[in-house]
Amino acid sequence: MHDTTPLRDAYRALLDAAATVADSGPASPVPPPGEWDADRILAHVALVNAATIAAVCSVASGAVTTYDNRVAQDAWTLDRVIALAGGNAGLRDRIRSQGEALRALCGPVLSEAELDTQVPALLLSNGVVLVDRPLPLRDLLTGLAESELPGHTKQLLSLLPA
Repeated sequence: MHDTTPLRDAYRALLDAAATVADSGPASPVPPPGEWDADRILAHVALVNAATIAAVCSVASGAVTTYDNRVAQDAWTLDRVIALAGGNAGLRDRIRSQGEALRALCGPVLSEAELDTQVPALLLSNGVVLVDRPLPLRDLLTGLAESELPGHTKQLLSLLPA
């Protein structure tokens, strides 16, 4: 059984930050040049979540899988996800549900062998390759809880007025 407490805490912090930013005033906070606004950050997280859920489900079903986060950085795809989710509130609901689903799948369902399954991974950030090698599925989950979600939580909070 995989402890999903770090995932729960990371999702809670991200969603709290997203709500704080959304409630910060009538005008959406404007990001610094070259940075994403809150909706694009949330759309990116929703796409990363979807890719992670897909990888977990593939491993659990015995299928071969890969993990590639490039689509989660594509401007057209981000805008489409924002529109399909119905904006900020819909994105937050989607992320909340995805977090619950991921925790349900990972906690009691995955065996240690499944968590150790090597998943070919390509992870980019701002066009820079961070990872281009197989990673154990557990490392993808740990990275989501310890790096990806907290990083985007900080990114959201940086949008608040000083």
